[in-house]
Amino acid sequence: MSELTCLELSVVLWLVHVLVQAAVGNAVLPSGYLATSRDKPAEAPGVLYGRSCRALANYLENFTPFVAVALALIATQRTGGAGAIGATIWILARIVYLPVYVFGIIYVRTIVWGISIIGLVMMLGRLIGW
Repeated sequence: MSELTCLELSVVLWLVHVLVQAAVGNAVLPSGYLATSRDKPAEAPGVLYGRSCRALANYLENFTPFVAVALALIATQRTGGAGAIGATIWILARIVYLPVYVFGIIYVRTIVWGISIIGLVMMLGRLIGW
């Protein structure tokens, strides 16, 4: 996949993260809570809501550098090669990461995250000419 395709998919994946968090939140939080200003944090029963919130937070932490490097590759016309492979690795790993995190599959979650970082480093390497 190209860096641009992976960038487009990364926005779709962000939307999936938000919708998963909202769906789980609507199922376990008090009725209408997500429509409020949430001045007081709600205690969500179970672990799925917390995991979906943390998965989204982790995605956002990794999304920012991915977008920056993908846009830099596109702007400098250094797309393709290791950059495209790295972007593909990153997006595929991040797609796998969400269910692995929400369902609490320990060790695999960390491995999948590490794979996504390898993809990001490949992109960065392409950008700076390693």
